Amino acid sequence: MHVEHRESGLEPELDGAVELRTPGVVAAGALLAVAVVLTALNLRPAITGVGPMLAEMRADLGTSGVWAGVLTTLPTLCFAGAGLAAPLLARRAGIGAAIALALTALGAGLVLRVLDGPAVVLGGTLVATAGIALINVLIPVVIKDSFPARIGLMTGVYTAALQGGGALGSAVTPQLGDAFGGWRPALGSWAVVAVVALLAWILAARGTGRAPRHTDAADAGRSLLGNRLAWIVTVFFGLQAFYAYAAMGWFPQVLMDAGVSRDDAGLLFGLVSLIAVPISLFVAPMAARQRGQSAWIVALGVVGFAGTVGLMVAPAWSPLLWSLLIGLGMSVFSLALTVIALRARTGADTARLSGMAQGFGYLFAALGPFLFGLLHDVAGGWTVPLVMLLGLLLVQMVFGALAGRHRFVES
Repeated sequence: MHVEHRESGLEPELDGAVELRTPGVVAAGALLAVAVVLTALNLRPAITGVGPMLAEMRADLGTSGVWAGVLTTLPTLCFAGAGLAAPLLARRAGIGAAIALALTALGAGLVLRVLDGPAVVLGGTLVATAGIALINVLIPVVIKDSFPARIGLMTGVYTAALQGGGALGSAVTPQLGDAFGGWRPALGSWAVVAVVALLAWILAARGTGRAPRHTDAADAGRSLLGNRLAWIVTVFFGLQAFYAYAAMGWFPQVLMDAGVSRDDAGLLFGLVSLIAVPISLFVAPMAARQRGQSAWIVALGVVGFAGTVGLMVAPAWSPLLWSLLIGLGMSVFSLALTVIALRARTGADTARLSGMAQGFGYLFAALGPFLFGLLHDVAGGWTVPLVMLLGLLLVQMVFGALAGRHRFVES
């Protein structure tokens, strides 16, 4: 998506040229920012809304535990596969059209999965999460090319909206089920939000005149698979995602086994998600303004390490404190996205790095809940799997420090 900034008016040129920011230009940039936020709000409710309704779904559909495991693992695997395909789609269709297609797939999948039985639920989930995966990869490219002077701020806003959408998905979906009469309308109603985001994206495209529809990502370029820095960023992204998905899958159960009630465990883990919202809004912009982001990444890793140690050693002593620390540690996700944008010089390299980091990263992250549960079953407790996560956090800090250094991938 090579956005010509003088024509689009989204941002001033970085070469020192002066650009007149007329009210129309400012409005166009603001409209695109709104479209990015609305799009971000769609990227987690399709996933987080399933958990609270899963028991009701299984009872209604008569499905097994294996089916439930496939349903909950499918999004992460889809993030990996569709994430690797996103740069190709961007080259063929352009960024704007690719995101519009992805939002359409998301909305269609949300409707499809509530229309019939177990196989249709899985198929609809596959379609919806494929759309999410494509957007995951492509939005950092939009931010890189359309907001080059505000990469940290827009990444923080985008990440905060994404995290806030996830919290809304888990909190509001049960209420929708009570209001509309079951899990089908509760889950299907999120398609309305996808349609709103799609309309905002179309309006942003018309308002800018040169919507994000073509980018350097559309130009041919070599793979980054042989690039050392690209692999460092990919490993860092994969490690933080591995920890996050293991935590989302199992930490409420760890708290409940320590004597915390089910409702309190749910509230505490909701706090883990919400704490990332203000951190994303403030830390990502501050980190992006600095030459390197290593110190911020390591600091958040240390905080998450302390919270994990507390959860392992004395989970019942102060579950609120451990949840706060873990939530702060998991907010390194916003810096992982910031690093993807900052380590690439062009939209083309941003698209390739984003696809590589999120594709391989989420593929690795899919092992997180499985390995955590397996180690619990083998060891008969939570200590061994938590020790695994502590070791992973140490490695994450090393690779995060390397990924945060001021340098660039070269395709």
